[in-house]
Amino acid sequence: MTVGSQAELKAQLAVEIFVSNLKESLAFYRAIGFMVERSSQTFAVVRWQESYLFLDERKEYSSFSDLPAANVRVVVDNIEEIWRLVQSRGLIVNTPLMTQSYGLRDFTILDPDGFGIRFAEII
Repeated sequence: MTVGSQAELKAQLAVEIFVSNLKESLAFYRAIGFMVERSSQTFAVVRWQESYLFLDERKEYSSFSDLPAANVRVVVDNIEEIWRLVQSRGLIVNTPLMTQSYGLRDFTILDPDGFGIRFAEII
């Protein structure tokens, strides 16, 4: 197994999610702009700027229902650009782009296993 970078190892909070198909999940996360830091047959680390997300393949788990079991918030500078990217790729939108009362403009998409990826821009 490849050891992570010092930045990855020192990350104070890294979310790990279980995925049913690592190859499919990596394709999804690459398509929306995550960088792949490292990967093996059943585990990968993807990065958005200085934040890390761990993908751990567990074929024994099945997908979730309509509601995401969790979501990861990704803060961006240009929400409209990411929204157009998501729409152009035909990804599953769980919550459409909206201006929220809590100071963000955001939307949530679902990854192949039903986890929410919530892109947000501070307003």
